[in-house]
Amino acid sequence: MSFADIPFVTLAGLLAVAVTAGFVDSIAGGGGLLCVPALLAAGLSPAQTLATNKLQGSFGTFSASLKFVRAGHVDLRQATPAIVATALGAAAGCLLVQSIDPGFLRAALPFLLIGVAAYFLFSPGLGDADRHQRLTMTAFALGPAPLLGFYDGFFGPGMGSFLVVALVTLLGQNLTRATAHTKVLNFTSNATSVVFFLLGGKIVWIIGLTMAAGQFLGARLGSHLVLTRGSRIVRPCLVIASLAITAKLVVTDPGNPIHQLFSH
Repeated sequence: MSFADIPFVTLAGLLAVAVTAGFVDSIAGGGGLLCVPALLAAGLSPAQTLATNKLQGSFGTFSASLKFVRAGHVDLRQATPAIVATALGAAAGCLLVQSIDPGFLRAALPFLLIGVAAYFLFSPGLGDADRHQRLTMTAFALGPAPLLGFYDGFFGPGMGSFLVVALVTLLGQNLTRATAHTKVLNFTSNATSVVFFLLGGKIVWIIGLTMAAGQFLGARLGSHLVLTRGSRIVRPCLVIASLAITAKLVVTDPGNPIHQLFSH
């Protein structure tokens, strides 16, 4: 697909979607809820959509990561074991998804995301103060990090929410620090996935790079809001994002148990 094949109004619309998605994703995740339908509507195949979405999304998570690292909320040296483990997990997930349909995860995912929303909604102690740390960063890298990286490479929806919960409950981080580390680890899994999609030749570069510019800008704005507002903005956004992803999965997947429950 060349530049001449894509109407200017389509590119402009996708750019606007990417700015919004980058803003939302840098705060609570869920930017794919906006980008994936937009890419499909633009005429990309499902494979092209997944590949192009990972490309443009990696720019958003990189932008947010850079902002958080420069603000001192992420110590890259300390986080290196988790970064490496996440990359390895994402690589394994990308390889496996090429031979196994990840559809079976759709049945469990809404229930997990509802649990995430309930956790943040009914945990008044969560805020800008660190909590009791249950795992060291090394232990986190040996267990949760590669599993979460694998999930993002294999399937992906809700990754941001799951990472924040893991970082808060296991590493004892406050919501601002957890959001910062989530973006770094999410960028790691996104960038790893891009490498594998690049080898498959599925990325639509004109669209991907156009949306990447929007993602970079939106994520910059969103991460600034996190740094200035902290848990006051992160917590409600996490609840909304988790419920929104759940709603989308339930509405669009007739095979989901929750969809079947309400369709009878």
